Amino acid sequence: MIDSRDPIVLQPPETSVPINSTTNSSFHHFRLRFREFFRNFRLGQVYIYRDMLTRNWNRRQFIVEVNLGHLHEYDEVLMGYLQSNPNDVFPYFELAAKDALKLSLTMEGEDLVNQPNLPDFQIIIQSAENTQSLRNLTADHVNQLIKVPGIIISCSKTRSKATSITVKCSKCQSVKTLSCKSSMGGINIPKCDNNGGTIMNVDCGVGSFVIMADQCEYIDQQTLKLQESPEVVPTGEMPRNIMLTVDRYLVDKVTPGTRVSVMGISSLFNSGAKQKLQASSAIRTPFLKVVGIQVEMEGGGRTNTQFTPDEEEEMLQLARDPNIYEKLARSIAPQISGEYTVDIKKALACLLMGGSRKVLADGVRLRGDINILLMGDPSTAKSQFLKFIEKVAPIGVYTSGKGSSAAGLTASVIKDSKGEFFLEGGAMVLADGGVICIDEFDKMRETDRVAIHEAMEQQTISVAKAGITTVLNCRASVLAAANPIFGRYDDLKDVGENIDLMTTILSRFDCIFIVRDVRDAERDRNIARHVMGVHINASLSVGASSSSAASSQEIPADKLKKFITYCRDRCAPRLGEEAAAVLSGQYVHIRNRVRETLAEKPGSSAAVPITIRQLEALVRLSEA
Repeated sequence: MIDSRDPIVLQPPETSVPINSTTNSSFHHFRLRFREFFRNFRLGQVYIYRDMLTRNWNRRQFIVEVNLGHLHEYDEVLMGYLQSNPNDVFPYFELAAKDALKLSLTMEGEDLVNQPNLPDFQIIIQSAENTQSLRNLTADHVNQLIKVPGIIISCSKTRSKATSITVKCSKCQSVKTLSCKSSMGGINIPKCDNNGGTIMNVDCGVGSFVIMADQCEYIDQQTLKLQESPEVVPTGEMPRNIMLTVDRYLVDKVTPGTRVSVMGISSLFNSGAKQKLQASSAIRTPFLKVVGIQVEMEGGGRTNTQFTPDEEEEMLQLARDPNIYEKLARSIAPQISGEYTVDIKKALACLLMGGSRKVLADGVRLRGDINILLMGDPSTAKSQFLKFIEKVAPIGVYTSGKGSSAAGLTASVIKDSKGEFFLEGGAMVLADGGVICIDEFDKMRETDRVAIHEAMEQQTISVAKAGITTVLNCRASVLAAANPIFGRYDDLKDVGENIDLMTTILSRFDCIFIVRDVRDAERDRNIARHVMGVHINASLSVGASSSSAASSQEIPADKLKKFITYCRDRCAPRLGEEAAAVLSGQYVHIRNRVRETLAEKPGSSAAVPITIRQLEALVRLSEA
């Protein structure tokens, strides 16, 4: 008896590699089992993959996310074969998704079975398995499904990659379709063999095929570079990197600076130049063909801005707290204590939240990001503040002034192997939408420091080099730390003589903190007690330290990062009339005080000029 619900004739996929009949039948069998997995796997009473296929089909998104844990639960043998031989099995996995969708929609009465151009589904793998370090990848991992963590350091442009190539013979006009399945590398076009290689007594010869570009089938493809996370690199070694290829729906999912865990198939490609091809024919370069990307929330770098309903409720509950400002300030670098840090922490909380960016009617943009300078004595925890802010900012980049050049901070023009010039963004461009922390700001060369003037106020970087003229965005807050001109703050000199920075750069900072190491017995005792407490508690269990953090009403760092991302994403406050009047009155009052001081001491000059920028700074801080 023929089952009317199952009218599908399963065809094994075309491959450029001929496989024998036994293998062919076993792959056909795998395809059937994968189809049954999509149709029959359920959590409780919900057939999750059957519903996901139908839902994505209705949205015209030909994509399905599969959790490897579910596949392992359903069929261990199938899971084992997918992990050990993914290159051969994966095309059948994707075809099985299409088969399952056809079957589901046929049962619902939609005539999909005979639709000729139903696109292939892309399967994106999710897995909770342990990650494999990039340093531990060896030849044994080739053609295996592995999970690797790291940071994306570069992304190429999106290119079109041919999956099916149509060629036409220029002599006998015969047309042939060739399949091209490899992610890297091309395809060898064969010799025309129509009528045994001759027609009308003409031998077509070698190279008679011409590619019909408009009749080929293409998919989007992009190459990325994945590098080890800095914290796992052994002492004294350079971080390693590997090339990744992503296609279709995974293209443009991540940007440089993102921390990710990548599920991929370890493969090899020939990277030798043409003249070295013979010598390097046995040497291959490894790369990962990506089948799933998971953006990490922990650590520095860019984070995901998607929130679940439970997370949103938690954020709103946190926002309703009347003492949220004090709680945020206490949660910033809780290991740093002292009376002098209270105002700094409050200012850093404002910096993380940021003011509101405004675009005026004539297109002029007013920045909403707050810039802060910490100027002071050594051992006053300036660098610790910078490190913490880099960790909890939605996008954080840390750099040191002495080791940074103007091109490294802004943008540089690089010549690639083909002799073409292309633009590479520096640290400030990578920090777009977040915070850039610059340590040892006073040690930077003056020419390099001038390069970031435009970035700090106009929030753009203009480049005119090697025929490339463009403007890059760098909407980032700047948090800088510097020492006074003599290393320590000299009480006998006024503020202007202690700060070795030009007024042009000082006026661009919204807040400038003079951090001094005051010798006071009671203060020293409190700080020493706190430092001892930090060292003692660091050796206790993680549970104890987390409970103590909870008891002191501090927000954990990972939750703080999510809350800041949520606030920056959803909130754009504006000043009221009363607040504006108070701020403008305060600004006029400060200017008057400076004028009176200069009248009393005609020879002196103001350490930090009070300009209209300082009024805008008050506005931004009020909004934050």
